[in-house]
Amino acid sequence: MRIEILFPETANLFGDLGNVRYLRSCLPQGEFVETALNEEPRFLTEPMDLVYLGPMTERTQEKVIEKLMPHKERIRELIEQGRVFLFTGNALEVLGTSIEKEDGSKIHCLGLYPLTAKRDMMHRHNSTFLGKFQGQPVMGFKSQFTMAWCEDESLGLFQVEKGVGLHKKCKFEGIRQKNFFGTYLLGPLLIDNPPFAKYLLQCMGVQEPTLAFEDAAQSAYDARLKDFQNKT
Repeated sequence: MRIEILFPETANLFGDLGNVRYLRSCLPQGEFVETALNEEPRFLTEPMDLVYLGPMTERTQEKVIEKLMPHKERIRELIEQGRVFLFTGNALEVLGTSIEKEDGSKIHCLGLYPLTAKRDMMHRHNSTFLGKFQGQPVMGFKSQFTMAWCEDESLGLFQVEKGVGLHKKCKFEGIRQKNFFGTYLLGPLLIDNPPFAKYLLQCMGVQEPTLAFEDAAQSAYDARLKDFQNKT
């Protein structure tokens, strides 16, 4: 297993690199490649079983868009081929269509799926989320300055049960395009959701995935689910 972590020195907010630390425990024989923002991403030319990008500041986000823009067709090709990507927090906006700033100007993103985001830097949205993925509960937290819109419901990753989707009236959260998984959910997502973590490992090619600290993770998941179900 080869996993590339993009720009961990800057795309590391909210403790979401915990997703990577958990994968290291789940895949002790795996090769984990960390690529800095001033380096060329290796997944563009080398086989990787997973490419991960975590949440970042808005200024960093614009640098990441600029960094990846010349490679958008290659990234599109890899997604079509079934390469596995996990983008968390505002990272999923990078491959969308555009981000509208408060002054009405737009940042043009890679345009690999029809997602538009709108920033409101004076109002951070914080909430808990409960949804479904392939019949299994998915939980997480949100902390973001943007809301997003995607008219193609077939691209929705998680079905909303409680909380906010891509925007307050949206019935789904996140974006899925083949094996690209993009979600605003923080947690870290993989630690908080053992069923989804196993599914991701299967997509990466692990035949019979086992999770690190699986009993403890499942017990915490069950307890958290009861708590989230009781929230109004």
